[in-house]
Amino acid sequence: MRALVARRLIGPDGIELIDTAVPEPAAGQVRIKVAAAAVNPVDLAISSGALVEIGLTAQREQYGLGWDVAGTVDAAGPGTSLDVGTPVVGVADLLAQPLKTHAEYVVLGADTITPAPKGVELDHAATYGLNGLTALQAVDAIPGETIMVTGAAGGVGGYAVELAKHRGKTVIASAATADEELVRRLGADHFVDRNQDVAATVRRIAPAGVDGVIDAAVVGIGAQEAVRNGGHHVHVVGGPHPPHLRGITVHQIFIHVNPADLQELTGLVEQGVVSTRVAETYPLDEAVKAYKQVAEGGLRGRVVLLP
Repeated sequence: MRALVARRLIGPDGIELIDTAVPEPAAGQVRIKVAAAAVNPVDLAISSGALVEIGLTAQREQYGLGWDVAGTVDAAGPGTSLDVGTPVVGVADLLAQPLKTHAEYVVLGADTITPAPKGVELDHAATYGLNGLTALQAVDAIPGETIMVTGAAGGVGGYAVELAKHRGKTVIASAATADEELVRRLGADHFVDRNQDVAATVRRIAPAGVDGVIDAAVVGIGAQEAVRNGGHHVHVVGGPHPPHLRGITVHQIFIHVNPADLQELTGLVEQGVVSTRVAETYPLDEAVKAYKQVAEGGLRGRVVLLP
């Protein structure tokens, strides 16, 4: 089979498309024939060596690429219940695997996949797992009624807006001026232009401060200043996190796939509560172009590889 790997950690230009053996599932594992796999910023971070530099993974000779996947069950090891041919979605949440979802086949633990949402095309089904789970776990980390979301038009931020609204929260969303219509359509109650003094503007809406911020744009202290004393700040990237000022609890969210969250999220996609957005699709042999498009930023949706 063909698979994308990173051996020279120099970014997109170092990505290689290799021929390798089709992996075999062990007990508790499932092999998926990949129909679609999204490209995420974390894939860029792996291919550039950034995650090695900040100590999130050890130096290895080869890194597999890709976290999100949608496809069909191709083979199943002992102790699994999904039938061959079942459409599924999953997330490969182990960093240091030699082969991952940017491939023609991938083997994942059965507890990291679930049947795909009915009525959703597989290229769209491949877009919500990583970002949606991060957003779900971020929203659930914040008790209280008022949540601010930075980067609200992006992947994690957009899902955070939808999920916080679904949880009954009042949502204040920050994004670029051009994205106000999109962010309000996702469910935001209030919009704040990211080019303004975000904290001051938020405090005109919520004078005592919000109960928590999901800082998808990694604004840092500028976002935390909008949070009330004793509130919550969710930080969604690796490396150093903001300080715990004014009794604020800082949560550094590293996604962990579990069946309950993945099944809930998939059900919400199936119901139309959580949206899917595809910006562009590419075949595997144009993966470098796909990665470079993600690196340029500004996308409103995911770039998806179609093996």
